[in-house]
Amino acid sequence: MNTKNERWILASGSPRREKLLQMLETPFEVIAADVEERAESTEPAAVTEELSRQKAEAVADGISEGIVIGADTVVALDDKILGKPASVEEAKDMLLSLQGRSHMVYTGVTIIKKEAGSSKQNVSTFSEGTRVYIAPVSMQEIERYVATGDPMDKAGAYGIQGVFGRHIKGIEGDYYNVEGLPVHRLYEEMKRMGNIKF
Repeated sequence: MNTKNERWILASGSPRREKLLQMLETPFEVIAADVEERAESTEPAAVTEELSRQKAEAVADGISEGIVIGADTVVALDDKILGKPASVEEAKDMLLSLQGRSHMVYTGVTIIKKEAGSSKQNVSTFSEGTRVYIAPVSMQEIERYVATGDPMDKAGAYGIQGVFGRHIKGIEGDYYNVEGLPVHRLYEEMKRMGNIKF
């Protein structure tokens, strides 16, 4: 679909995002952004947009041409952002607060297109939200899940694509957004920007 053979770069070291981006059927390389993430906004969707842009810009600054895709995902409960747990106890506390309730997962995406020999950049930033419903989960079930180590590198202390998926009662919105990349929205935006042509 990338008929121009443009260079595509995913500005993320997330193996989940790498797998999801493959759905766009265009070869890409991975350059994880080395940036200190700081957002001025406190509103979850806006935070993801800010951080995705910081990541994309950090990688775009180091190339002369190409298309850079940056992304950032947060879990929000009552508009409070739950990041990656810093300890086993924090992971348990997060899961206790999420069980039996619904929450939002937001992913912000920034696309930067740099043309060779031009200082101009074509930039698009957007965010997608998905509501996730978690069934009631016992403390014993939470402790068993935390013992696997799976929650420790995930926002909100869980991954929908892993064993915790058995506790997900339902979702409203894009499933892949919860994994870390809203594939359909990204695909439509890349078409709109002219980055995907048939």
